[in-house]
Amino acid sequence: MDNDSTGRIVAAMTAWIAAAPPGARVPSNRALTAEFAASPVTVQNAMRQLAGRGLIESRPGVGTFVRAARPARSVDYGWQTAALGALPWRSGALSSAQRSVAPAAIAMHSGYPARELLPERLVRAALTRAARTDVAMTRSPAAGSPELQAWFAADLAAAAPPGVTPPTARDVIVISGSQSGLSSIFRALVGPGQPMLIESPSYWGAILAAEQAGVTLVPVPTGPDGPDPDVVERAFQDTGARAFYAQPTFANPTGGRWSPETGVAILETVRRHGAFLVEDDWAHDLAIDVDARPLAALDDDGHVIYLRSLTKSVSPALRVAAVIARGPAHDRILADLAAESMYISGVLQAAALDVVTQPGWRSHLRGLRPLLRARRDLLVACLREHAPTAHLERLPLGGLNLWLRLPEGTDVPRVVRTCESRGLIVSDGTEWFPAEPAGPYLRVNYSGEDAGRFDEAARILGGVLADERA
Repeated sequence: MDNDSTGRIVAAMTAWIAAAPPGARVPSNRALTAEFAASPVTVQNAMRQLAGRGLIESRPGVGTFVRAARPARSVDYGWQTAALGALPWRSGALSSAQRSVAPAAIAMHSGYPARELLPERLVRAALTRAARTDVAMTRSPAAGSPELQAWFAADLAAAAPPGVTPPTARDVIVISGSQSGLSSIFRALVGPGQPMLIESPSYWGAILAAEQAGVTLVPVPTGPDGPDPDVVERAFQDTGARAFYAQPTFANPTGGRWSPETGVAILETVRRHGAFLVEDDWAHDLAIDVDARPLAALDDDGHVIYLRSLTKSVSPALRVAAVIARGPAHDRILADLAAESMYISGVLQAAALDVVTQPGWRSHLRGLRPLLRARRDLLVACLREHAPTAHLERLPLGGLNLWLRLPEGTDVPRVVRTCESRGLIVSDGTEWFPAEPAGPYLRVNYSGEDAGRFDEAARILGGVLADERA
């Protein structure tokens, strides 16, 4: 009722202001309270809204007046061209996965799961509890909350086989999402102008972070079972690289998963070359048919730099992740992170720890698997029926995405634009290649808000691809 009354007063006063001359005195709150038979609080709320829209201005001790309209003028930002210089490759524009779209569109481009797939009750309760504690008013340690550090360490240690020394809380650095961790790792361990191996295709955010750090990327082709260990060996020999960025488990965008043999072979290659494997375990909690088995659990001599994020599985609003590294590499990464962001919000850390230590967290993850499986399988079935030329090479065993290869010669940007004009938003696969794309690809997310429209989405894509061939 109060909201309705506030809206009624705002609408009436907006019309009155439009007819009043600039500088006209606005009736007092007492007069408006009587005129609209509303409470003083309701009138105050309405006046705040009018002021927020720039329609009125308050002059303390004098009154409230209609604000004079500011004359429109053309602003010239041309001077910035010389100051900014040439535009670096890929920078200056959002990825297709970050775009905002019309509410009626079928959004299959985002990299985040639908709200219904997240532990909303756990998150809300955790944020409420965290805000009531001392962390709401204190600074966190640079490396993160000791309790959350211990949780991340124990989570990885649980996968370590006998004979491998597990990580400790001291090896953990809590970070604000994995993107900031990638930037610091690339700056601290690789450096400008130095080579780094990267799977191709690979996560677009890692490609961007490497470019921003000035790192020279060396693409290594990868498939559903991971890259060929012999190709990785030759790439290390030919380039002298000292790092390899990879997503061995449920890779983004392909959904690929390294076979155990491939993982062990590449880890041995990394060790022989005295290099680092930067393992991005972004989809650790998004397993469907098999559990995530981090390669970092097999390493205790500091060759694997491990990234573990909670953003996709807990909440996009809780951008909390961790880097687990040992030895001097840990210290260098921590120094870079501390210089960039100083520390991570204690409230967010406390809330994240609260969520993942609740009994309901494990229950949520168990329930998430069949939900992701149902969405994945439904979209695959719809695409096979209505868009058979969008080929899925391998069914992903976890993660959020399908990686679709289109017929040779397909103009992918045009397909993306045409799909959008028909109400379907998909991602151009070109962004996931660190060099020239190996073929025409689309990435589609099966975990978004529009599962009930998968059939419609597949029909749109199938129609667009049919038009391409005509």
